[in-house]
Amino acid sequence: MSVQPILAVRGLCKSYASGGGTLNVLRDINFDLLPGASLAIIGPSGSGKTTLLGLCAGLDRATSGSVSLNGIVLDDLDEDERARVRNRHVGFVFQNFQLIPTLTTLENVMVPAELRGEKGVYDRAMELLERVALSDRSTHYPVQLSGGEQQRVALARAFINRPSLLFVDEPTGNLDAETSARVEDLLFDLNEESGTTLVTVTHNLDLARRAQRIIRLSGGRIAEDYRPEETGYPEIHPLSLSPEA
Repeated sequence: MSVQPILAVRGLCKSYASGGGTLNVLRDINFDLLPGASLAIIGPSGSGKTTLLGLCAGLDRATSGSVSLNGIVLDDLDEDERARVRNRHVGFVFQNFQLIPTLTTLENVMVPAELRGEKGVYDRAMELLERVALSDRSTHYPVQLSGGEQQRVALARAFINRPSLLFVDEPTGNLDAETSARVEDLLFDLNEESGTTLVTVTHNLDLARRAQRIIRLSGGRIAEDYRPEETGYPEIHPLSLSPEA
């Protein structure tokens, strides 16, 4: 029996009214992603990477086309219904961490599970903090943590609900090279241990090459789709990630 995609994108387009005209951000995007796979989305600034990530995660609604997440067609849902799908199936990691400043490290990790009404999440949260080597910082507030530590807290928080899909937007964009490497290791290790499907947007070529698949966007379209089981990874030139003219 064939495995059904956990993420199916069909004919996805996104446009905005701009200066009396129309700005086409994404055009006719199509791809499937199987459970447990890892995908890196790369491309120049302005190529539509973050917009595509938001549409796949149900954070925004497409102009046309469809997104099916874990068998649920997001286009048919209102905002409240999409929020419930995200809370049940999706984890997020962002470049700017998005920790709640008035909550401790431990409380930040526990928040998604508590919003679902789960009880007894303390032990699970502490296990995750131990996994990212921050159990000794559980009572600290975000302002007391370095950027790398805040991103590790964000990783722990992303996995508290055991998501089916993890969407990651430039997770190492604000970090130095050494800290970036540590966060990358944790991201892929936790993802493999949890069996989560990973979709990450990145300019970091080292991170992109660790994914099982790479999609490169250009001008709002898929310019290249690298499937290593078929073709292997080509060399990705840094100029292909530079801002588009």
